[in-house]
Amino acid sequence: MPLTVADLLALRDLRLTLIAGEGGRDRVIEAAHVSELARPGEWLHGGELLMTAGVVLPTDRRSCRGFVGDVVEGGAAALAFGVGHGQPHREPPGELVAAAEAAGLPLLVVPDEVPFIAVTKAVFAALAAEDRRALEHTVDVQRRLTVAATSGGGLNAILKVWLHATGRAAVVTDLLGRELVAVGESAPALLAAGRTVLDEVGGRGLLGSASVAVNGLTVAVRPIGARRLRGHVLLARPPQPQPGTLDAALVSLLTLELERRHLADEPRRRAGAEALARLLDGLPDDKAESLLDTFRLASPSVRGLAVVAGVGEADDLAADLALVLPGGLVRWSEDTVEALVVDEVDVIALLDRFAPQRPAGVGAALRPGSAAVSLRQARALLATSARLGRPAEAGEHSPSRLLLTLGPPELLASFADTVLAPVDAADQRGQLLATLRAWLDANSAWDVTAQRLGVHRHTVRNRIDRIEQLTGRTLTTASARYELWLALEARDALAYAETGRVGAPDSSPRPH
Repeated sequence: MPLTVADLLALRDLRLTLIAGEGGRDRVIEAAHVSELARPGEWLHGGELLMTAGVVLPTDRRSCRGFVGDVVEGGAAALAFGVGHGQPHREPPGELVAAAEAAGLPLLVVPDEVPFIAVTKAVFAALAAEDRRALEHTVDVQRRLTVAATSGGGLNAILKVWLHATGRAAVVTDLLGRELVAVGESAPALLAAGRTVLDEVGGRGLLGSASVAVNGLTVAVRPIGARRLRGHVLLARPPQPQPGTLDAALVSLLTLELERRHLADEPRRRAGAEALARLLDGLPDDKAESLLDTFRLASPSVRGLAVVAGVGEADDLAADLALVLPGGLVRWSEDTVEALVVDEVDVIALLDRFAPQRPAGVGAALRPGSAAVSLRQARALLATSARLGRPAEAGEHSPSRLLLTLGPPELLASFADTVLAPVDAADQRGQLLATLRAWLDANSAWDVTAQRLGVHRHTVRNRIDRIEQLTGRTLTTASARYELWLALEARDALAYAETGRVGAPDSSPRPH
């Protein structure tokens, strides 16, 4: 226990007496300091027992109040006043006693036969004893935690020892902040408070830690893992300061346990990779669904996911995804990680969390028997994702536009400009291209196009005639219509690749 004013008074050899500030008996003393300055407060760090004989201290009310106020502002735990023969004062000045009482500052009297050095030695001896007890306690707790970690009881055994030894609630979470083990009555509140920073802290990997105060509860969030983040531990703040080595010992042992779990999970990950390979080789829907059922995946559709991992990180990324994805159907080869995900998974949030800034493709949602098709789409989108600087999804645009994005942008631009340049030159407001797009989408129906654009059908016919004149193409033929449609699609694909926005600005239908 820390040294308090009451503990110091209990040391009989010092024969100290308390004559003011009775309510401050529980104040903690962290050091002892002697000063005869009129204003010693600026030299204090807080928590000191300040000792003085009042050599330069005036005894009037104003001076005593100013002196006490300065000591309080400096953070002193208590004031000790030396009296007796050979000292300036035979007893503490009355105004000093009154000022200390009014400020709630404990005022101790040091008798003449007790030198200040004896008090100083006693304080530092008590502090050294407390440090020794704290160290012995830390060593004992570390030993008990180590025994629990080697007993085979897992996370639960470790945290039970922690709670019994420290009285502090704790929660261990996985990579997604899901509770694995919790101990202590305040564990639910601990987890609720920690969730406010878990996402942010988790994004920084093993370098991420935080301390957050919510509703009067202070929570320390610490990362768990050796080479890669495996989870977090949330710890309640101790009622009294404790050596940081105690928390570090707990984190080290939890790291060993989660790394052991990671290694033990290798057979499950291998089974998931093998199941994924079977699906990609092609299975009928009924057999594909049966295979997914064995991995507790009951979904009418799945999506392929492909991610380019960092150098040497594919294995770890695959393991992370296998842990957090339902079913854990993940495999990796060289620097590419492949997986199957179900509809309820927020793929973009998942990638932001585990593979930020990495090229990633997401295939269309297809029935389980067509999983290979969706994964091929995901792999094909990797180049587009690299250009966009964000994940690319097959469902974001039509299959034709998806294919176009796979080609070189300069080739698309050249083709579109060659076909549409005459129209561009004569159509500064974009009316002709907007009408062409609406007319092609309406399967060349004049009335439908006019209704969609909010113009007369004759206006539509006149604009299409004008396009025929400008391009030299007769739009009554399917090949001419297809060539113009493909040019419009190419421009939309370019706009998507440049801005991530579907639909080129110059081909959107506008009412007139």
